[in-house]
Amino acid sequence: MSAGGGDLLRFITCGSVDDGKSTLIGRLLYDSKSIFDDQADALEAESARVGTQGENIDFALLVDGLSAEREQGITIDVAYRYFGTDKRRFIVADTPGHEQYTRNMVTGASTADLAVLLVDARKGMLTQTRRHSLLAKLVGIRSIVVAVTKMDLVDYDQAAFDAVVGDYRTFADEAGIDDWVAIPVSGLNGDNVVVSGTAMPWYSGPCLLEYLETVPVGSDENANRPLRLPVQFVVRPNLDFRGFAGQISSGTVRVGDAVRILPSGRTSKIARILLGDAELDQAIAGQSVVVTLADEVDCARGDVIAAVDDPAQAADQFEADLVWMAEAEMVPGRGYWLKLGTRTVNATVHAPKYAVNVNTQEHLAAKTLGLNDIGVVELTTDDDIVFEPYADSRALGGFILIDKLTNATVAAGMIHFALRRATNVHWQHVDVSRDVHAAQKGQKPAVAWLTGLSGAGKSTIANLVEKKLLARGRHTFLLDGDNVRHGLNKDLGFTEADRIENIRRVGEVARLMSDAGLIVITAFISPFRAERDMVRAMMAEGEFMEVFVDVPLAIAEERDVKGLYAKARAGEIANFTGIDSPYEPPEKPDVHIDATAMTAEQAADIIVEALLGRMQ
Repeated sequence: MSAGGGDLLRFITCGSVDDGKSTLIGRLLYDSKSIFDDQADALEAESARVGTQGENIDFALLVDGLSAEREQGITIDVAYRYFGTDKRRFIVADTPGHEQYTRNMVTGASTADLAVLLVDARKGMLTQTRRHSLLAKLVGIRSIVVAVTKMDLVDYDQAAFDAVVGDYRTFADEAGIDDWVAIPVSGLNGDNVVVSGTAMPWYSGPCLLEYLETVPVGSDENANRPLRLPVQFVVRPNLDFRGFAGQISSGTVRVGDAVRILPSGRTSKIARILLGDAELDQAIAGQSVVVTLADEVDCARGDVIAAVDDPAQAADQFEADLVWMAEAEMVPGRGYWLKLGTRTVNATVHAPKYAVNVNTQEHLAAKTLGLNDIGVVELTTDDDIVFEPYADSRALGGFILIDKLTNATVAAGMIHFALRRATNVHWQHVDVSRDVHAAQKGQKPAVAWLTGLSGAGKSTIANLVEKKLLARGRHTFLLDGDNVRHGLNKDLGFTEADRIENIRRVGEVARLMSDAGLIVITAFISPFRAERDMVRAMMAEGEFMEVFVDVPLAIAEERDVKGLYAKARAGEIANFTGIDSPYEPPEKPDVHIDATAMTAEQAADIIVEALLGRMQ
């Protein structure tokens, strides 16, 4: 087994299911003598036991390591393999072809320089072939090898190869894929994998390994770009040392260089560069280092140390490509965690500008994105993030979205640019601050957010709370769910997306009123935890008080003074909470009101005392 020499090429294999990806990589590893003797012996034994090629070696077993993969004969997870030749070192990611595992393909592609896209010579171009091509382009892969596989099953017919090449050329022209080559191969027999063989005399191009050994690698591009060092964590082993650790995503850093800390914009100079126990004069893109600064400036995880005269941008609104990777559809207006580099912030995704038809590249109108959909969206974050367009930087242009409840990654995104309004709209300084407003009223602002099922008694209790506070000389305002739908939110319906937007708007109004020094009482079903958490995040620390007005569904239906439950049961009202739309009760409410065990007056007294207790 060769340790390999030269530079490093990262590549993936991708394409539709059962196109022979694992077999091709297994053959590549085997014929290039990139496995140990004991691995070869184990492969032969496994092939005899669970292989699918009769008495022959099943090369797919070299990379299909999961028991489920071997049982089903498919790739499920991403399998990484390192190997090398005298000319170059390689890391190959064998990615799944099944549509339900597209997220795994995106994971493998996110760090690759090249994609080997397999197309079965018998089947030609398929939807997943086109999807994987488009995804490879979106995540920044510039070189694609179209490996037309299973040529042995079409008797090495040139016409079959030419048909695939013609179809791919048409697709590539539409998709804007310029750098691609086609190679006819047989993974099973080894033709044109490591050696050319004699089965296809009509083909005069390079075999797969030869091409992989010679294709240019853009590894020097990042080194020639301005310095970008995302801070992963602050190193503070003692009081005398404060360093900033991270991997340099681009550029070169030298001792004495002037740098700018983003997004704050503060400047300093590099004092020391440490790589393990070694102290360096300089470090380059790809190295993970600890740097110290000459000045005591504020710098934390998620910040970026950048070239002082050529910094990256910072903004809170973007346009981006989005690949949706979850079974549940994207919910426009819902808050997700956005992780870009070392920074994690709350983000809201707006309804797609359009989705992309992976077969025709057509732009389609879409209200949301489903599993494996690709679209262009606008996002808003609750804080500025340092970024660069994905076309310029994978490290600062690529992000993932994370569901706040499940912590599952639901989407991968690639930033196009900051929206102009993100850079043109600024906070205007005002001399009369929220503290002045509160002091004038002699109270601390607060938001009492009453949530619960329809019929729980929220509006009744909220009205009593305001009356009791008013009697004590407090300055208040009541926002009721039904009332705001007559004006502020009269354009919204009751779909999940509209409910989310309803709560977002009310939350913004409540925040403005708290800035004015008021005690705000709200009464909204607000059925989703994520949106209640979103509103809490809008408020100053300690100002939001979640009040759960708790009654069982059966009791709420009995009260049903508006007759809404009866209409929902009869199918006359759609998306009704508790019937055909879920209610997510608070897990740890600040105040829990058991509305079956006390009167509305008693509940109001408890809420008032809790509010006033926070103001002492």
